[in-house]
Amino acid sequence: MSAAAWRFCPRCATPLASREAGGRPRLACPACDFVHWDNPLPVLAGLVEYDGRILLARNAQWTHGLYALITGFMEADETPEQGMARELKEETDLDADRMTLIGVYEFMRKNELIIAYHVEASGTIKLSEELADFRLVAPERLRPWRAGTGYAMADWMRARGLPVEFVDLPSRPTTESPNS
Repeated sequence: MSAAAWRFCPRCATPLASREAGGRPRLACPACDFVHWDNPLPVLAGLVEYDGRILLARNAQWTHGLYALITGFMEADETPEQGMARELKEETDLDADRMTLIGVYEFMRKNELIIAYHVEASGTIKLSEELADFRLVAPERLRPWRAGTGYAMADWMRARGLPVEFVDLPSRPTTESPNS
């Protein structure tokens, strides 16, 4: 939950006020000293390779034709690798056979920290209700976007000697665009 959504202390219901904590302005409770640190959420992203092509998916909530990497939030008590394998299984029914870290990327607009992996996957694609459609794209035909996981895609392509040509996303559509 972003700092803007916090109005009352979750411990004692006192209205929160701004004060400095940890060298930055934070929302804090004047009654019980609760501090909302507003730390970024870890998001896992998978550039999923399936039969030599890259799986891109369209979220069921998106009204536009954008496709993105497989993403999801890391759960408590799991490693990022375990979380990525879980998200892949939940969203596509694919198994993660091999996984290598691409990198870690900021996504400040949503206060997220993206941990991106290249995932070699196998099985039969069966989308969850979260996803409306998918595409399998040859690696040389990928076109990364200038946000979040688009930078991970570009880094993965560069590491393989593929040319990188960025595409611009539509400006802030009515539903969420990919952080992914």
